[in-house]
Amino acid sequence: MSAPASQSSRRRFIKISVAGVTGVLFSGAAQAVDTLSESDPTATALGYKMDATKAAARKDPTATCSNCALYSGKQGAADGPCSAFGGKLVSAKGWCNAWAKKA
Repeated sequence: MSAPASQSSRRRFIKISVAGVTGVLFSGAAQAVDTLSESDPTATALGYKMDATKAAARKDPTATCSNCALYSGKQGAADGPCSAFGGKLVSAKGWCNAWAKKA
């Protein structure tokens, strides 16, 4: 014996609602982070280079984004977020004028 039409409609409505709310909640967490390009105005102002060896202003040959205090990428990752650029992803092998040695 099947459920009455009103009960079936209610169940369908609840399933769709739960799926929609779940999608909305998780869509914000799944958004991709922007990768910083060298042509970005802030990157240009700070002399950001994706390859630190191409940064003419870099004085310390060991200075890269991966060992900067503003970089919060994981150890060994190719890129990671940088607070100097609003959390945009920068190359771990990059460099900019905001570089500060990690403590």
